[in-house]
Amino acid sequence: MTRGSSKAWIALGVGLVWFYLILWPLMGITPEGLQFIPSLVVWLKVAAAAFVLVSLNQLRTAGALAFIGKPTTAAWTEIRKIYKKVPVRVWISVVFFLALVFPLTTGRYEKDVVINVMIYVCLGLGLNIVIGLAGLLDLGYIAFYGVGAYTYALLSVHFQLSFWLCLPVAAVFAAVSGCIIGYPTLRMRGDYLAIVTLGFGEIVRLILNNWMSLTNGPNGILGIQPPGLYWPGFSSGLTLEYIWLKKLNYLYYVILALVVFTIIAVHRLNYSRIGRAWEAIREDETAAELMGVNTFTLKLLAYAMGAVFGGLAGAFFAARMRFVSPESFTFLESAMVLSMVILGGMGSIPGVILGALALIALPEAFRGFELYRMLAFGGAMVLMMIFRPSGFWPAKRMGQRSEERG
Repeated sequence: MTRGSSKAWIALGVGLVWFYLILWPLMGITPEGLQFIPSLVVWLKVAAAAFVLVSLNQLRTAGALAFIGKPTTAAWTEIRKIYKKVPVRVWISVVFFLALVFPLTTGRYEKDVVINVMIYVCLGLGLNIVIGLAGLLDLGYIAFYGVGAYTYALLSVHFQLSFWLCLPVAAVFAAVSGCIIGYPTLRMRGDYLAIVTLGFGEIVRLILNNWMSLTNGPNGILGIQPPGLYWPGFSSGLTLEYIWLKKLNYLYYVILALVVFTIIAVHRLNYSRIGRAWEAIREDETAAELMGVNTFTLKLLAYAMGAVFGGLAGAFFAARMRFVSPESFTFLESAMVLSMVILGGMGSIPGVILGALALIALPEAFRGFELYRMLAFGGAMVLMMIFRPSGFWPAKRMGQRSEERG
């Protein structure tokens, strides 16, 4: 046994001890008294899995798995060559076609999950502008989601306005909120910026929760109309009939259109002069300012543009649920969206989409392991951050400092 391998086994032992010390209070302290068997059973399963993984890693390090690794590496290299030969537009067309036919071949539960994923894709891409492109840590992003949802809810309930008319209004109100929140924070950096944005997000939630005359407080707003559109009818000649898009199939295509619009908009922003200026600010704000970049205006624009897509997602959320309340816009939601951006890859559109799939769809896939799915999910995230710290699909244009190159 080498020195490195002994360190790995010692670290495994210490980690398993700490894991049991955390696990037993959660499962062993019950109203019936102290129990040791349930937590011990779970701990043994995790210990066995960890033992197998560490053993495989040790064998790989020693070269004992070369007979498997070399063919796998060769096959993966060939797959990557084939992938690069196919034009990107072909892959986009295939994915778009599959997205169009998805609701026609699946059940209600699958459509509901995918709609949730696409809502978070819009949120993740909006936050990606603030964090991934401009490099501004925002822990209160979900506030813009709430502003968009309540904007459409109030306009729909009190003025009976159409969803399509309210959609740009919700985006504008969210952008204004982004400017209001972003303006006092622009001269802050790092931890101070994160704390202030977290505070503003909580302020918005508390306003929604306590302004009874406008938002109905914790009771929320009921009776929100779903999207609708005029459709040609032939029952009594050629007429235009107004139909409500209440079914999941219709709602799926509405959010799909919003996702496509968001992807195109974020992509164009990323490869525009504004996007390159945001990246300059992210890499080194002082150097960007010395080179003539108006950092104040562009950081404010990043907050506003990111808020726009949060507002669009919020308006759709209100139309889909037909009810909104402050409990839907807590800090946990902000943390979830932030995790999607970091896990998928900051500044990367495909990475954010993969991050949303991982954080929303995978827990649903493991719903059968109800007691252990969040444990497995947390462990998978830890492993991901260890072995792929830049994310599932990192952006191609991410700067790297000299000390990070080793």
